[in-house]
Amino acid sequence: MGLPASYELERPGLAGRGVVLSWRMKIGAIVIHCQSFDRTVAFWQAALHYVPREPASGGWVVLSDPDGHGPNLSFQARDRRPRSRSWIHLDLYTADQEAEVDRLLKLGATRYPWRYPPSADFVVLEDPGGNLFCVVSKPDS
Repeated sequence: MGLPASYELERPGLAGRGVVLSWRMKIGAIVIHCQSFDRTVAFWQAALHYVPREPASGGWVVLSDPDGHGPNLSFQARDRRPRSRSWIHLDLYTADQEAEVDRLLKLGATRYPWRYPPSADFVVLEDPGGNLFCVVSKPDS
């Protein structure tokens, strides 16, 4: 069940009272915590060709799609690696998976030892900060 980007919703408990809430919301940024702040930011900046919205300050930077199409990626410095792997990761779609994986490896990513199903259309990599992401083969990308 999908809802349109802008919709009205009657608030529970106020039914029949004519109170309707209306809003529009979108993802402003995906925030990634990282121990190797400078290396991680440089990697993603080169990987996606994103640019800093403002210069990095205090261990924080927001990278934006220069064409304004993709979501912002924000990076926050941390003094240690996470204790466990995150349940959230990025899927990067590409029509040329092999070339992009090679390019990302040259930028500093490493292959992550994943157990792939026979029909896997993705490759799992790890960025310099230890965050996993997938490069997904999408011929129409």
